[in-house]
Amino acid sequence: MIEVLLQMAAFIVCGVAWRRFSQRRLSPKEKREVLTELVYYLFLPALVLDVLWSTNLGRATAGIAMVAASGVLMGLALAWVVYYLAATPRPTRGALLLAAGFPNATYLGLPVLQSTLGEWARAVAIQYDLFACTPLVLTLGIHIARTHGIGEKSANPLIELLKVPPLWAAAMGVSLNLGGVAEPDWFHGFLTMMASSVVPLMLLSLGMGLEWPRGQWRNLPLLLPILIIQLGLMPVWAWFISDFFNFDSSQRIAAILEAAMPSMVLGVVLCDRFQLNTSIYAAAVTLSTIFSLLTLPFWYRCLS
Repeated sequence: MIEVLLQMAAFIVCGVAWRRFSQRRLSPKEKREVLTELVYYLFLPALVLDVLWSTNLGRATAGIAMVAASGVLMGLALAWVVYYLAATPRPTRGALLLAAGFPNATYLGLPVLQSTLGEWARAVAIQYDLFACTPLVLTLGIHIARTHGIGEKSANPLIELLKVPPLWAAAMGVSLNLGGVAEPDWFHGFLTMMASSVVPLMLLSLGMGLEWPRGQWRNLPLLLPILIIQLGLMPVWAWFISDFFNFDSSQRIAAILEAAMPSMVLGVVLCDRFQLNTSIYAAAVTLSTIFSLLTLPFWYRCLS
């Protein structure tokens, strides 16, 4: 796994370097948004459709969603207690809650699982995110951001969910799968070609999204609970609760590794939208991603 993570780290470093040294026709934020939208609206839906159309959707699917949802809720609850007792200002508390509760299940989780466990594990990453994390981000996550920030009024959560292309692809893939519709070989080849772009572009955009704003060293005491929750307690919880579901050993390892992912990169969008403390959120993502390169091999070794 260490070799796999080093390869991914090289991609992430390329994204960091591109953000810093590429030509300035577009701002770093605009470049990242172009890549993110390309993945989010085109390549990732192709991957989701292809994987969920052909994967075996059994009782493990509900278990994966339960592990993910319970982990998110546990992380949010623990973080709320910590930052409420610390009397953290509301915009900062909201950003830290999002960073502590929602893992980078797709943009880092999918590449890690695919490269470490094999292509079959893509289905676990997709189900972990789209069947639990994404719906919670667009409902509970937006509620947290709105109540702690001063930005725009939130739209209807159902409307927000309907705007997510990978969820449409997931619904279509599950419907075709359960309906017994065979995937044509030519269409599978087309989707596979599109899906092959997802991992490198995800890692590049992840690198472009990492930053350490000035003055964040003084906030390390506020960031430490996020590292403990995201990289330590959430995988421990997933390890415990996964015993209650019908997982085989490989699925269990995949679900626990997903729970061990660092903070979600796309949360910075909610911080900007609702005027939370974006700089401390960016610092939390950067720090947790760096430390995850050490903790993920640890968890994988424990599980193996």
